Amino acid sequence: MRTLITGGAGFVGSHLCERFLAEGHEVICVDNFITGRPVNIQHLRANPKFRVIVHDASQPLFVDGLLDNVLHFASPASPIDYVKSSIQTLKIGSLGTHVALGIAKAHGARFLLASTSEVYGDPVVHPQTESYWGNVNPVGERSMYDEAKRFAEAMTMAYHREHGVNTHIIRIFNTYGPRMRLDDGRVLPNFVGQALRGDPLTVYGEGQQTRSFCYVLDLVEGIYRLLQKDYPHPVNLGNPSEITIKQFADEILKHTGSKSAIVYRPLPPDDPKQRKPDITLARTLLGWEPKIGREEGLKLTLDYFRTKV
Repeated sequence: MRTLITGGAGFVGSHLCERFLAEGHEVICVDNFITGRPVNIQHLRANPKFRVIVHDASQPLFVDGLLDNVLHFASPASPIDYVKSSIQTLKIGSLGTHVALGIAKAHGARFLLASTSEVYGDPVVHPQTESYWGNVNPVGERSMYDEAKRFAEAMTMAYHREHGVNTHIIRIFNTYGPRMRLDDGRVLPNFVGQALRGDPLTVYGEGQQTRSFCYVLDLVEGIYRLLQKDYPHPVNLGNPSEITIKQFADEILKHTGSKSAIVYRPLPPDDPKQRKPDITLARTLLGWEPKIGREEGLKLTLDYFRTKV
């Protein structure tokens, strides 16, 4: 088996490279290192089945030889990154998805799109099911990411319907684990970095907005299982254990032993008030649900972050 992963040097992408290598695949990692990091895949470079192509995945790419799978994970995924690179985010979601689908079509390969729970926007349905169409501001400060992913889903379904490409779509909810960047702006690395440095933890709004956090290896397992199925429609992958941001800040303080204070700042525009996946479909279709609880996952993640602060 031969698998191409765009964004393969990113947080999730690097774990996927590991998993597919462990399953005996040849893996081609495509990354331009805008948000991915060479260190994430450094330990894989000695493997003769691993190849890195330094390339902007929104630009045309020719891959020789046979391909069995194409996984499109290239995209800025944190607010700091996609606001800073808003046009690139839109291009990788549109042009990049077109390029990746074209590669899959040319090789007769299975295709999997990394979409996001952000397609639900600030939801008025809770928990979020795959049948919910979302509540997204198309011109808001987060629109470059939300709409890029919504377009990517539409493009993926068009290739499935018009060209018969064997497509898969996952909607990823908040995911965490080793290889996240401390400076990527997402809530977990923000809190952990602040706590380990002894800085105040920054909570936006009153901290009553909710999130649910899935450990990265649980996510990778769900992705691998979905790729074996002939199911083209979106599937939620995430942990339905819901927690408020204030409660999560308290958990981080407890696990780090930090004496940091909590400070409150205004809530950013269009920040979702609730985020919790309904994973009924993943349970029935894939026999999948998260196995690693937040306490165990946080310990593994904190062990990694302590070496980075």
